[in-house]
Amino acid sequence: MNHGAGYRRLNRTHEHRKALFANMAGSLIEHEQIKTTLPKAKELRPIIEKLITLAKRGDLHARRQAASQLKQDAYVARLFDVLGPRYKARNGGYVRVLKAGFRYGDMAPMAIIEFVDRDPNAKGAADKARVAAAESVED
Repeated sequence: MNHGAGYRRLNRTHEHRKALFANMAGSLIEHEQIKTTLPKAKELRPIIEKLITLAKRGDLHARRQAASQLKQDAYVARLFDVLGPRYKARNGGYVRVLKAGFRYGDMAPMAIIEFVDRDPNAKGAADKARVAAAESVED
C-alpha cells in the first residue's frame, strides 16, 4: 500500500517544504505572478487556493490560520484586504499554472503561476517602491 504519497516531496525535508511554500505563497500574493519549476507550481496551487478561501471568509480565526502559514503580516493583510474581496463571487479556480518551457542549464520544466484576474501593475510594484524610497533617503 502506498499511503501518504499524496504530494511531491521535492527532495526536501518537511520543514524545508513548509518554509519553501510559505515563501512562494507570500511572493505570489505580493506580485500576483511568479515563475518557478512546474512541480513546485503544481504543489503551490492547492496551498494558495486554500489561503484565498480563508481570505474570502474574512473572520479573525481565518486571519490567524493564514498568518500561521504565511510568515509576514504584510502578506496576510494583502490577502485579506485585496485578494479576498476580489474573489468573493468566484467558487474556486483562483490561480492558473502556465507551462513556460525549460530552464537553460538543467532543462527543468518551468511554469508561471498567476492569479486568474490579476493586477498587472502588482508585479514588481513593491520592489519599485523600495528602490524609490531608498533613492529619496539618499537625496
